[in-house]
Amino acid sequence: MTGKELREKYINFFVSKEHKQISGKSLIPENDPTVLFTTAGMHPLVPYLLGEEHPAGKRVVNFQKCIRTGDIDSVGDATHLTFFEMLGNWSLGDYFKEEALSWSHEFLTSKEWLGINVDKLSVTVFEGEEETGVPPDTEAKEIWKSLGIPEDRIYMLPREDNWWGPAGETGPCGPDSEMFFDVGKEACSAACKPGCSCGKYIEIWNDVFMQYNKKKDGSYEKMSRKCVDTGMGLERTVAILTGKKSVYDTEFFIPIIKKIEQASGYSCGMDPDKDISVRIIADHVKTSVFILGDENGIKPSNVGQGYILRRILRRAIRHGRKLGITGQFLSSPASAVIEMYKDVYPQLLEKKDFVLKEIEVEEERFISTLAKGEAEFEKMVPNILKGKEKIIPGRLAFKLYDTYGFPIEITQELAAEHSLTVDREGFDEALKKHQELSKQGADKIFKGGLADSGEVTTKYHTATHLLHEALRKVLGEHVKQKGSNITAERLRFDFAHQEPMTPEEIKKVEDIVNQQIGSDHPVTMEVMTLGAAKEQGAIAFFETKYEEKVKVYVIGDFSKEVCGGPHVDRTGVIGKFKITKEQSSSAGVRRIRAEIE
Repeated sequence: MTGKELREKYINFFVSKEHKQISGKSLIPENDPTVLFTTAGMHPLVPYLLGEEHPAGKRVVNFQKCIRTGDIDSVGDATHLTFFEMLGNWSLGDYFKEEALSWSHEFLTSKEWLGINVDKLSVTVFEGEEETGVPPDTEAKEIWKSLGIPEDRIYMLPREDNWWGPAGETGPCGPDSEMFFDVGKEACSAACKPGCSCGKYIEIWNDVFMQYNKKKDGSYEKMSRKCVDTGMGLERTVAILTGKKSVYDTEFFIPIIKKIEQASGYSCGMDPDKDISVRIIADHVKTSVFILGDENGIKPSNVGQGYILRRILRRAIRHGRKLGITGQFLSSPASAVIEMYKDVYPQLLEKKDFVLKEIEVEEERFISTLAKGEAEFEKMVPNILKGKEKIIPGRLAFKLYDTYGFPIEITQELAAEHSLTVDREGFDEALKKHQELSKQGADKIFKGGLADSGEVTTKYHTATHLLHEALRKVLGEHVKQKGSNITAERLRFDFAHQEPMTPEEIKKVEDIVNQQIGSDHPVTMEVMTLGAAKEQGAIAFFETKYEEKVKVYVIGDFSKEVCGGPHVDRTGVIGKFKITKEQSSSAGVRRIRAEIE
């Protein structure tokens, strides 16, 4: 089964169960300050899982592009990827465990759908917790037994394996039930079970049951409105259905890997370490293409998503060096990614020139950086050779890494050429300290969860609508939103406009927004078709992202715009609006940063 066939089967199955297909969203979350990327299919649906009504109804299904960097050190093994696609279906206060588990079982095992041998499936359910008073999920266990899964293949596991949420310190959460495929490997031990890292069991589906609300005191109460969030990894499932040992042996990677083999002259299967490097390059190139080619795509930089993109690209380049590639080479595998996905994600083809140009620029920049690092290394060598121990101190090795992006492996290679060694322990200690400081900084920036920062970001979201309309009134109706990003500290808004704004224009826009806030306009919402919204004069600039029915938010008599929300009830609660910066974002696109007090 191909990826195209699996996407279609999954959508068709759940449409037959009265789900409405909705489109996947951007990899760059516009209004969630808690994460840098969309990490799961449920991520864009969190507001609806928290209680907001979805314009498509209570049963929805889609496929969503996702990025996770938490397991980046595992990339290159049989199953871990940085970029992946998630098939998902949701019940937003409608059906619950009986239907969700039964349909999961039907889709996986029925010959009409995937036809997986039921003897190959094992499942996990939540074992319960005495300290929180949450009982074992015996309901899910009994449903699995009724579906024919024998008790010895139903595993009761703890919170770290079978619990989701809440998104913040408080809010909806609950147990989940995961489905695993037994690849037939011999068990690594008597304790081997789903979740074991030996590779015998591969997770292919997860049903999350949001049935509890976690309160501020840490206790859990049952919710009257229960939701289901399910997800199936596209690449892993195709690998299983086609009998492949690794996701890298599937259609999702073979064309990319061929380009890497051509660039390096290395053929996979000859050296396990080099095989891993090829896989890492393939994964990281694909991830980079999807970040750059996203509808809210960003460039490599030293902050936020741009920093992650830069690190991923540079890691791919470093692994290229392990294969003997010293020049630029990523454009060819990047082009293969675009060719592979152009029909499913046409924006990749539309932004092809931009994507390839940015990759080439970053490659050129990093190769130059490596050359500077090598020159700095050569300056260190004479003094170290004068010493007795002939060891490059860990602090100097870390300086090369931190200042010049110089990989420790290259430092070790160059050291060996001079009959020197590297204090790897000292380097690791310096790196660990650096990572801890970085994590503390990230935790400070992205503290809390969606539920915790929702009130502030909701104010920013409504302020963005006011800003959009104010810009159109001051600069002209050619102004169109090109992207936005909201954190708990500020909003960022990109819009079509050729010239830098004058100080007078910035002041005028700022004054208009504050006038509308001071007027304390009501903010109302109505669900209608996109056509009806346009007839009523609503602004809608991202038509490829909209569903059949959309939400139209009206702010007094000032603004009418198609949007997914959330919004405040009245503008008066927003606070004072202040533009802090106006600058160029790209050709023909300006960027405003603003804060509310």
